[in-house]
Amino acid sequence: MTKAVPRPLDSRQTPNRGRGFATFDEPSKPLLVDDEGNPDFVAIQQSEEFTALRRRALLFIFPMTALFLAWYLTYVIASAYAHDFMSTRVLGVVNVGILLGLLQFVTTVALTLSYARYAKRRLDPQVSAVRELAGIVEE
Repeated sequence: MTKAVPRPLDSRQTPNRGRGFATFDEPSKPLLVDDEGNPDFVAIQQSEEFTALRRRALLFIFPMTALFLAWYLTYVIASAYAHDFMSTRVLGVVNVGILLGLLQFVTTVALTLSYARYAKRRLDPQVSAVRELAGIVEE
């Protein structure tokens, strides 16, 4: 025979903190949609969540772009004006210019991987919050 009384919580379990009909939580934010049910893009763009998303994206994109461009332009200028330095042999026929050129590829891959990690940890949760405001259901 089953009883209607719930069993006691184990010390390792946490109680259900979901929203039920008897909770007194603040109501969720209204969806930013127009009368037809389409996302209201102007309201979304002016929302705090979207502003935070843009700020987080720009905090990574601008500094990394500036650093990479400075690194690339240094390589190009050194190739054009520092022939003696760039032609210094390191190992056999491999010189400093070849090594710095290969490091451009390594830098590109490292930058791509670091952005992917940053986006997964910092941007994706914020994108989910903006989509929730717009009433877009993620699959």
